[in-house]
Amino acid sequence: MDSLMSKLVMGLVVMVAIFEASGVDAWTGEIRGRVVCDVCADSSIGPEDHVLEGAEVAVLCITKSGEVVNYQAFTNTKGVYTVAETMPESERWDACLARPISSFHTSCNHLNQANNGIKFSYNRPSGYFHAVKPFVYRHQYAPSYC
Repeated sequence: MDSLMSKLVMGLVVMVAIFEASGVDAWTGEIRGRVVCDVCADSSIGPEDHVLEGAEVAVLCITKSGEVVNYQAFTNTKGVYTVAETMPESERWDACLARPISSFHTSCNHLNQANNGIKFSYNRPSGYFHAVKPFVYRHQYAPSYC
């Protein structure tokens, strides 16, 4: 058993040495944002507003080498979507466009006109994230209590 463990450890050491000798620097990036329902369509977050779980967002990024990558994300129970990628430093994201695709909430599925998409340069170092301002949906007609 000790012989097998020694071989596994030695194999791991060799793999790490090969990776370091290759000169490939890994880079990790992350994009986060929220999707909310502005119930009264008053452009301010109040107690009547809530996050939208399951809303679909697309993120399109261009890498430093010119490659276009497209991501699809859905919001979690806190209304947050996340896109993350690990790639060589030379291939890292340069600029991105995040845009809302749809809200599956029948009562809150009208996209605020100002939220067609958000373009941004991605200049964060490896291991950090870029926060995108929230995408806002609203009801077709504001409830009477608004």
